[in-house]
Order: sequence, then C-alpha cells, then structure tokens
Amino acid sequence: MHLKDYYGAIADYTKAIKIDPKDADAYFGRGIVKGKLKNYEGAIADYTKAIEIDPKAADAYCNRGNDKAFLKDYYGAIADYTKAIKIDPKYIDAYYNRGNDKRKLGDYNSAIVDYNKAIEIDPKYMKAYISRGLSKDKLKDYYGAIADYTKALEIDPNNVLVYSNLGGVKNELKDYYGAIADYTKAIEIDPKDADAYFGRGLAKYRLIDDNGACKDGLIAQKLGHSLALEFINAACN
Repeated sequence: MHLKDYYGAIADYTKAIKIDPKDADAYFGRGIVKGKLKNYEGAIADYTKAIEIDPKAADAYCNRGNDKAFLKDYYGAIADYTKAIKIDPKYIDAYYNRGNDKRKLGDYNSAIVDYNKAIEIDPKYMKAYISRGLSKDKLKDYYGAIADYTKALEIDPNNVLVYSNLGGVKNELKDYYGAIADYTKAIEIDPKDADAYFGRGLAKYRLIDDNGACKDGLIAQKLGHSLALEFINAACN
C-alpha cells in the first residue's frame, strides 16, 4: 500500500467513526493503518477505543501490545498480551509476542514458557523455535539452543539467521569447525551477511587461521559490521 493509500484509509475509517462512533472495527482498522505509519501513540489510542466498545476484542489487545512494544513499553505490552490470552487461550501470536518482550526484559525462563506454549499450539511455528533458542543461548543452555535452531531449519532449511545463530552457539562451545560450516552456509544463502563473515572470521582466528580470519574480517568491515575494524587490527597484523 502506498503512503497516499494509508492516509486515504485513515480518512475513510474516520468518516465511518463519525457515522457510527461505536464502530469498534473502524477504530481497530484505523489503528492498524496508524501503526503502519509508525504513529504508535495514535494507534494505541484507537485500539483503546475499540477495547472500550468491545472489551473482548483480543486482536485489539494484541495489536495494542505490539505498538506499546515499538515504544519500548514492554511491561504495558506484556499486560495487553496477557489480556488477549485470557480472552483467547489459543492466541499463538500473543504468546509469542509476550515471550519476545519478556526476553527483551531479560526474563528468559518466563519467555521460554511462552514459546513452549506457542509451539504446543502449532509445532510448525518456526519463529518460536528461533526465539526459544535465543533465550536458551542467553541462559548458556547451548545444546538446547542448538536443538531449537535445528528444529527451525527442519521447517525452513534456508533461514540465514538460524545458520548464523548456530555458528554463534558453536563458537561459544569452541566447536570452531562446526561454527565455520554454519557461517559458510549462511553466507551461501546471503553473501551480504556481515554477521556471518564476522563470526566465521572469529572462528578461524581461534583456529589460528589468521589469513582466513583477516579475509573474513575485511569483508565484514566492507559490509558495515561495527566490530570488524577492531577485529581486523588483531587478525591482519
């Protein structure tokens, strides 16, 4: 949708609200469009109005939670996702989003509980495996993280992020050859993945392959990796 279309949609929803100030769907729809325009405060106000009209509107709670998260109001977002789940105990996106915000707050164990629930509802919900893997990684449960990333790859075999994440975990486990293999796969899928070049370079450096490490570091720098210059100074001298 073009920018002009978004503003046109807002105008249409506003007209609908003037005709029927109790039209919860119009507030909800206008909130969606405002969110796409990154007017998160305006979107939250519209979802709040939709909820006032229809207190059982689980989608409005979930969407309001999303926009609160964009504003870094993670506690407010979690409260909204929790309300959505109370209305609809099978609301998979609410579990997943709540898990993400708990992870951002450092509550990794509680986040894992939410990802578990999302996976229970839909065992093919790939994003939950990835996020659960990230949480396990933070808890230094590296083998658990590998299991989750491996499951994600069963669902999406060409997910560059997952291969890069696997490489990072294997670096932590000092499985440098395994890390190199995973980062190489990430690079094959996306030759512009700066993180993969940087991670592979780090693994090579730890294997005392300074030449290979230097080459990867230089590519990572060219692709804009923020830590590449410091790494190059160590690997290329």
